[in-house]
Amino acid sequence: MDGAQLLEYCLAKPGAWQDEPWEGDVVAKVGDKIFAFLGDTSVGLKCGRSREEADELTRVYPNDVAASAYIGRYGWNVITLGGAVPGDDLRELVDQSYDAIVRKLPKSKRPTG
Repeated sequence: MDGAQLLEYCLAKPGAWQDEPWEGDVVAKVGDKIFAFLGDTSVGLKCGRSREEADELTRVYPNDVAASAYIGRYGWNVITLGGAVPGDDLRELVDQSYDAIVRKLPKSKRPTG
């Protein structure tokens, strides 16, 4: 799965939209919260409620998953696209990141679809 395919998958989620809060950095948001940081060769996703949960993925794919800079302590990982993480697993991780962010949104800002 490449970056364009992943962006398309992210934007197909209910209420998802593309933003560029920093020049050249594309993100997928739901409501006003980011659920995916999209790069050409990697994606940043919320992979656990804590660093300990997110570290499970880094142990399985040590060469292709690492803690995100700055926000890694909150369970965010950077995943290399086209690496050892299978496409189905990557889509599942996007789903989990999206769901985690939606749960934190106020009910009035949650997508209805």
